[in-house]
Amino acid sequence: MNTFNKSAVEKNKWMIDPDDAVMLLIDHQSGLFQLVRDMDQPTLRNHAIALAKVAKLANLPTFTTASVPDGPNGPLIPEIHEANPDAVYIPRTGQINAWDNPEWTKAIEKTGRKTLIIAGTLTSVCMAFPALSALLKGYKVFCVVDASGNWSQMATDLTVARITQAGAMPIDTYAVLAEIMSTWNRADAFDFANIMIDHIVPPYRALFESYNKAQSVQRDGHETKLDNQ
Repeated sequence: MNTFNKSAVEKNKWMIDPDDAVMLLIDHQSGLFQLVRDMDQPTLRNHAIALAKVAKLANLPTFTTASVPDGPNGPLIPEIHEANPDAVYIPRTGQINAWDNPEWTKAIEKTGRKTLIIAGTLTSVCMAFPALSALLKGYKVFCVVDASGNWSQMATDLTVARITQAGAMPIDTYAVLAEIMSTWNRADAFDFANIMIDHIVPPYRALFESYNKAQSVQRDGHETKLDNQ
């Protein structure tokens, strides 16, 4: 019997309601990635891609932007829009804080949604500034720290303390996926699982492999011999 109560999750103010959420991926740019020191670049890249895929799978409105992409900050990593072709890129006209761009805030307001999932490189600026601005406007804000990336661990620690005191909720990529997925009792559950395996928790693949093997042994009644034996 499935005892999952989706309405209870939706009413929990401390958790993400997928029907009210917007994904904001800010300044995941190849040049800025060179400054990141609080995590390795492949991890940061994978987590940003994972968020784009989760947003696509869950039909979350998704907006991206870049800070002077024609300069040293470089272009957005291409995988984000490859993973989520529905994501809308909104250019800026020099603003450091994406929230200071009228087109950015207009696009968010147009969705009618009040929950923002924000990741941005660098954490202490590109993620934090829009988060603080959105809080001031009454939005519920989740900051995805491990999909942001910063120039030092100290800077990240200070930023997490700052946004938390202001009312934002720091969160990791895996938790975002799990909260939006909500239940394994859904038709696309294994699509979520594949995102998890490919981009967030690769060792989870071993669980699937061992489970599939156990299922085949139970079904066939014996272990299949290796082809080369």
